[in-house]
Amino acid sequence: MPHVLRELIDSGHTGLHIGGKWMPSSDGAEIDVLDPSTGESIAAVASASTDDAIAAVDAANEALPAWSAVSPRRRSETLRTAFEMMTARADELAELIVLEMGKALPEARSEVIYSAEFFRWYSGEAIRNVGEIQLAPGGDKRIISIHQPVGVSLLITPWNFPAAMATRKIGPALAAGCTVILKPASDTPLTALAIAELLSEAGVPPGVVNVIPSRRSGEVAAAMLADRRVRKLSFTGSTAVGRKLLAMASDRIVNASMELGGNAPFVIFDDADIGAAVEGAMIAKMRNGGQSCIAANRFFVHSAVAADFSERFAAAMAAVKTGPGLEPGVELGPVINAAAQKDLGELVGASVGAGATVATGGGAPDRPGFFFEPTVLTNVTSRDPILAEEVFGPVAPIVTFESDDEAIALANDTDLGLAGYVYSGDLARAMRAAEAIETGMVGINRGLISDPTAPFGGVKQSGLGREGGHEGMMEFLETKYIAADW
Repeated sequence: MPHVLRELIDSGHTGLHIGGKWMPSSDGAEIDVLDPSTGESIAAVASASTDDAIAAVDAANEALPAWSAVSPRRRSETLRTAFEMMTARADELAELIVLEMGKALPEARSEVIYSAEFFRWYSGEAIRNVGEIQLAPGGDKRIISIHQPVGVSLLITPWNFPAAMATRKIGPALAAGCTVILKPASDTPLTALAIAELLSEAGVPPGVVNVIPSRRSGEVAAAMLADRRVRKLSFTGSTAVGRKLLAMASDRIVNASMELGGNAPFVIFDDADIGAAVEGAMIAKMRNGGQSCIAANRFFVHSAVAADFSERFAAAMAAVKTGPGLEPGVELGPVINAAAQKDLGELVGASVGAGATVATGGGAPDRPGFFFEPTVLTNVTSRDPILAEEVFGPVAPIVTFESDDEAIALANDTDLGLAGYVYSGDLARAMRAAEAIETGMVGINRGLISDPTAPFGGVKQSGLGREGGHEGMMEFLETKYIAADW
């Protein structure tokens, strides 16, 4: 057993982290955590019940007054310490991510460094909770606006970035003065538990950060959202689950931030640098093995350059080394579980049945684990059902277009609007397309857009609110207006 996993188990840090203590679930239930590269169990983690969830709310609520009263400078210094500790432990945390999630080790290391940056960024933002004072137009009073912590916050995170999705929520919440209950994905709870211990060592007081993995996600979320002490929900995950959580939150009008599914278009105009477009496509499609909400999902390529791009892209995809994430030189690990592997196979099969051509890949290799070949599909029509799906894996369907207007219409032919990508040699043309594409984020001539200092989020059914940047902390603050006459 790898050292990092053995240390986690031997230290007892596979239980629930509530009020600064580690404990089993109240009914003894556990989650069997699997290594996606083998399908074998690597650890058993406590699975929270609704009673455990309310205990976590108790702890967060008890810790809230003191943490909210902590000076911004002290909160800042605590987050800075967490950044430094996480950076120092990057290798061991990366190995843990590989073991439970499956991504290649270099990508896991990159995720840890990216994750730590949220603690560094929000250590700066913690001292920038700036209000306003102005004289009312009528001259009768001063209008004072201040921002106060929203309160106990429920954070629900997905499995694809088990460290980054946690720190992107915990960082701004703590900077704002909120206390939190983190419910990580049941496929990847180990990283979240390791981060909980790291934060304790960094000086976060007991009860400020509580972590409760659970297989009973719906029941646990419903119990906490029904509790009047929970005032914030921040969720990252599928649009389908987001709708259910919003319905639960609506009963008590809980403040909600939603980072939901994506169906990102990758538009390549006829004046694009095709070499650069292929390089960007490999990043936008294959980051995290395509298991990303901002992964390029639909490739729209001008007919004049489609053959050239498709040939080069397929060659680059075919050259990707696939295998267990801890093996040297591996660039693509497995998908998260057997269900995901099966879904990808069915999507590709249906697309081929509708007339698409497999340029490379096309199925699951004959080996243990939940692997899927890097796949490029050509001759895909604009009516192919695969274009309506969020393809969470290394599969890239290519559709051709003739005009800029057609490309924009194809890009916007979805209810989702998280991210998009545009490649063109004409910046004005690219900017026009970026403004016309209905997404919350657009990359121009680049395949990587995520940045802790930038507002991350979508439009349409891809979510509500923003994470990252100053906007990320504002999601955990309420504005209060005070009228005063002095």
